[in-house]
Amino acid sequence: QVQLVESGGGLVQAGGSLRLSCAASGRTFSSYAMAWFRQAPGKERDFVAAISGSGRTIHYVDSGKGRFTINRDNAKNTIYLQMNSLKPEDTAGYYCAARLRGVFTTPKYDYWGQGTQVTVSS
Repeated sequence: QVQLVESGGGLVQAGGSLRLSCAASGRTFSSYAMAWFRQAPGKERDFVAAISGSGRTIHYVDSGKGRFTINRDNAKNTIYLQMNSLKPEDTAGYYCAARLRGVFTTPKYDYWGQGTQVTVSS
């Protein structure tokens, strides 16, 4: 079992930045591919970014390329999502997810956090 706890969300003006964190329990964190998804009210949960256990494979949603950076610190069992140049359309609940083997851009993840809210004002 893996437990995930997100933090770092908040209210920010358009053009601002936020850094989300996701802390994971467990001893084999480096074996897990990790990802961020987001979900706005009334919409589906959408892929944002994903990273392999080693950190060598990374994927981003097209709208996040050049603005978002995902990275991980396996010694701290934590992944991060640095979000710059935020836009009102980035407003959503952001969820951390984990799975053993395979980096997916679809919600094929076994473990999910409770989410952290990001609100970008115009």
